[in-house]
Amino acid sequence: MENQELILSTAQQTIDIEINALLALKNAFDEHFVKAVQCIAQSRGRLVVTGIGKSAIVAQKIVATMNSTGTPSIFMHAADAIHGDLGMIQPSDVLICISKSGDTPEIKVLVPFLKNFGTALIAMVSNRDSFLGKNADYILHTPIEKEADPNNLAPTASTTAQMAMGDALATALLALKGFSSQDFAQFHPGGALGKQLYLRVKDIFPLHEKPQVAPDADIKRIIFDISSKRLGATVVTDANNQVLGIVTDGDLRRMLAKYEHFNHLQAQDIMSKNPLTIPPDAMAVEALEIMRLRNITQLVVAENNTYLGMVHLHDLLKEGLV
Repeated sequence: MENQELILSTAQQTIDIEINALLALKNAFDEHFVKAVQCIAQSRGRLVVTGIGKSAIVAQKIVATMNSTGTPSIFMHAADAIHGDLGMIQPSDVLICISKSGDTPEIKVLVPFLKNFGTALIAMVSNRDSFLGKNADYILHTPIEKEADPNNLAPTASTTAQMAMGDALATALLALKGFSSQDFAQFHPGGALGKQLYLRVKDIFPLHEKPQVAPDADIKRIIFDISSKRLGATVVTDANNQVLGIVTDGDLRRMLAKYEHFNHLQAQDIMSKNPLTIPPDAMAVEALEIMRLRNITQLVVAENNTYLGMVHLHDLLKEGLV
């Protein structure tokens, strides 16, 4: 029981310390942050982000976020920089150097070399008066009173603040550039996220056959069309291909429960009139949301009530949208 209390109290204290670090960071944004954002946005080169130790890992995450939001970025490990990796820096690049103290031996060796390139140097540092802070053009201040570990040694609150600062930098750049969801989709074409942003109904429904019957189609014809097209429904259209209704598996079951004899019935007698439709240019994720809200498994694709095809819930599951 004592161990349980120790574990829980330590975990809660960790979160409290990191929350305080983020609150301090919230109040640390200043003119330097604004100028750093403007500098990166106006650059014709790339953003080169460097650091050592845990800060290097944060730097890699920041680079990944920047690239995914339209700011070309590369990672350069501070230790490798002075052993040849400085060659990746171009005159038009902007540099961000991440260090909690700003006074480590590696940083003191690296910074003069970075300055020699004549490119803008941005310091993400907790100590403004450090060697890194004094040599930087702009400072992204990440104030830290203490780390979250009991010994105040392991990078915890400091890396949390660095990560948050990187996110703030990326989102500020995103807002400044007017980066849209369509732009975002260009950098995320794979996986469910990308498909939510670019996959449209017209990309899906042509892959199927087109279940369709006339209003006077008999029950045998309806059942054959539903079974052969394998979409769980068929659309009833007039001679001009205008949507009149839909007959689903559920409509057939209700017919069996309602009528003792049904050989005389036609599609127009059992169809659900004015079915929900979706235009071909609609996003696939919109079709999914309609299906969820209406508890249905297929949607009629139509434009100006002209029948084009059908999209099924299984299509959206197959595409990984759920």
